Amino acid sequence: MSHEIEPPADEAPAPRKRRRPELTPQQRALGLLVRREHSRKELARKLTARGIEDEDAQAAVARMTAEGWQSDERFAEQLVRSRANNGYGPVRIRAELGTHGLDRDAVAAAMDGYDGDWAANARDLVRRRFPRGTDDLAQRRKAADFLARRGFGGDQIRAAVRFDADED
Repeated sequence: MSHEIEPPADEAPAPRKRRRPELTPQQRALGLLVRREHSRKELARKLTARGIEDEDAQAAVARMTAEGWQSDERFAEQLVRSRANNGYGPVRIRAELGTHGLDRDAVAAAMDGYDGDWAANARDLVRRRFPRGTDDLAQRRKAADFLARRGFGGDQIRAAVRFDADED
């Protein structure tokens, strides 16, 4: 005697789920690029992490670049804007761009293309982080250390911690 429950005769068996066809390396690369910009190095690394052979990943990245889907210049410009808007300074952003395999010219072009004011960004960050001001030396040091950790340079830090709150 079997204890299996059989479906009623009038019910059809549940349809089987279809397996998705395996994506090509180009399709996977495109799937990553439609979500956000990636550097060539980052895109190749992500493809190999997803089980694509290194040679195929490099070919897919080259094709995406040739067709205009991937651009290190666009990636660098977007990263500079994004990090600057999130309160990071040029020293940190430049270092991060270097980790993405971009050459000096691409990094310099992206940094030069930023139309914001680094000193003003630093001042705004200090105003938000230290709403009571940086009147005493201890607060100025805290603010300066904070800005240095965020990647601002010495001139920007000095300008930000010595501003007059009534200036603007």
